[in-house]
Amino acid sequence: MKRRSFIKVVGGVAGGLAVGASCSHRGVKPEGVSQLDHPSGLPRRALGRTGEMISVVGFPGLALSHCTQEESNTGIRDAFEKGVNYFDVAPAYGKDGECEIKMGVGLQQLDRKTIFLASKTKMRDREGSLKELERSLNRLKTDYLDLYQLHHLWNPADVEKVLGPGGAMETVLRAQEEGKIKHIGFSAHTNKAALDVMKGFRFDTVMFPINFVEYFRIGFGREVIDLANQQGAALLSIKTLSHGRWPEGIERTRDWWYKSAEEKADVDLAMRFALSLKGVAAGIPPSFLDLLNKAIAAGKSFRPITDAETARLQTKSASCLSLFKREEDRIARGGPFTPIYPDSPYEDLPPCSRA
Repeated sequence: MKRRSFIKVVGGVAGGLAVGASCSHRGVKPEGVSQLDHPSGLPRRALGRTGEMISVVGFPGLALSHCTQEESNTGIRDAFEKGVNYFDVAPAYGKDGECEIKMGVGLQQLDRKTIFLASKTKMRDREGSLKELERSLNRLKTDYLDLYQLHHLWNPADVEKVLGPGGAMETVLRAQEEGKIKHIGFSAHTNKAALDVMKGFRFDTVMFPINFVEYFRIGFGREVIDLANQQGAALLSIKTLSHGRWPEGIERTRDWWYKSAEEKADVDLAMRFALSLKGVAAGIPPSFLDLLNKAIAAGKSFRPITDAETARLQTKSASCLSLFKREEDRIARGGPFTPIYPDSPYEDLPPCSRA
């Protein structure tokens, strides 16, 4: 395809927005990544071997489920003006694809060439994933995606299905040949699924929960991080601000399925932990615009985490509850799928994930 622009529609966001400045002079070089300073103050890092440069903080598309369309438009524009060029969403986010729909409208304000747009498919088969891809392109009002990801791989059955004959990977590879997607990635929430799929295909990106609680409590993600670096795949950190599962009896500060850093010092330290790990290109905060703004501020003040700070986080992790240990143990035993926790967004999974 030759056209590389948003598909404008009647009733889109009114008014234009001046395009953001491009990357400027070279900044620091964290371990395992190239990094550029940006006029906004929010650095951009190399996305593995793709040649793309993305903001060290990604826009969490699921946040739009908490917003009206007008609030979504404002949140998208504000994040872009603060330096975010990496926007991540999925058809599974919100009711009836509302987050893709809202993002598609909100992104009309921006020049398509200035952003890195990512979506996903939770379908495991060729036919289902093709329908989902075409629907995502339509909702997002674009003719191509910068990154398309196999969404929420959970167990060996997921991996076998997506990589096997008639699987979603056939759709993804054909779409790449046709210019509908540029780069290929996946997201996973167990070590087993991530490692298995990476052994079956050399992905451009690996989206995985990377935070100090899981890393120190159960060693979650260490093997995934190592293999991604060996393969030259960029790491995209999710659950970056997580402080683990909500303890029993504690008053929840917000309606969300895990406890997040809220205070500036905690947000800064959690972001710095993830962004200091080798190969991590960006971190995505929990799906609330106020936490996105705090993560952006942390990204702008980023400096590599010190040994003393790392030791402090390791000590702090001992009082936190892992989100993923139960399912890690279940997958290791070959047990059946169960939702992580009753109020998590991951209950509605495709049938093969329930094997």
